[in-house]
Amino acid sequence: MSFGSWIELLTSGLITGGIYALVALGLNLQYGLMRILNIAHGEFLMVGAYLTWMVQVTLGISPLLMVPVSFAVLMALGIVIHFLCFRRLTATSPNLDIFEARGLMVAFGLMFLVQNFVNWVWGGDLRGYDYFTEPVKFGAAQFAANKLLVFVLALAFAGGMIALLRMTLLGKGVRALMQSPVGAQLMGINTRLLHPLMFGIGLGLSGVAGALLSMAYTISPSMGEPYTVTALIVITLGGFGSMAGALAGGLLLGVVEAIGMHFTNPSLKALLSYTVFIAVLLLRPEGLFTRKARKA
Repeated sequence: MSFGSWIELLTSGLITGGIYALVALGLNLQYGLMRILNIAHGEFLMVGAYLTWMVQVTLGISPLLMVPVSFAVLMALGIVIHFLCFRRLTATSPNLDIFEARGLMVAFGLMFLVQNFVNWVWGGDLRGYDYFTEPVKFGAAQFAANKLLVFVLALAFAGGMIALLRMTLLGKGVRALMQSPVGAQLMGINTRLLHPLMFGIGLGLSGVAGALLSMAYTISPSMGEPYTVTALIVITLGGFGSMAGALAGGLLLGVVEAIGMHFTNPSLKALLSYTVFIAVLLLRPEGLFTRKARKA
């Protein structure tokens, strides 16, 4: 392989990994803060993709303008879903284990509900549109402009989310709840406000990922489920509750998949991902980017 081919291969992996990271950040936020393993997370990515596609083909509005709109719509939807479903589960579950189990069942229900709703409204055919498809050359390497744009925006949103959690008072409250829920509540942190807000932001990030994906790839009602599974793998790589780990894990998985598929077969993509997933669970269950706690 030439140097330009290697650059194209690695960049392709990073572009895919940027989307993985963005989806994983939202899911990691929900599970790390509220212990909600939202199996339906990828379905809301699919909703963001369909909303962007619909507005673009019917009204001619730029997909770039739909990125913040998708975030706002999915965030509002997430707040409503938390209020209708998970807030009640929190109040009625006697302990955390039962809450996690009930929350998982509710998420499964949401997954099938959203899938069937989208299939009913827009049908099961593949959808897509042409946007910013001109090739961009960097030396001997060549890339599609829309995919580069997707990568830049995915990194921007992921970086913005990490900065929000690290540099703001809101972020400090979220991190405190992740580290010690009881201690944070004793210090006066309002979980009734933070939980729905963060759940909504998590779904908002999935909406952004969907809007970005629609710019460069075809979409379908079944597209969400694989991204949920991939997000779980990324979270395992980066460490549960670690936002920076989710970003690094997403980029790493994208590169591993790109290189593995190039030297083996594209049909083995899932096999490569699950192999990495199982290896990390067995060898480094706390995540590749999480420091091991020192023994006292």
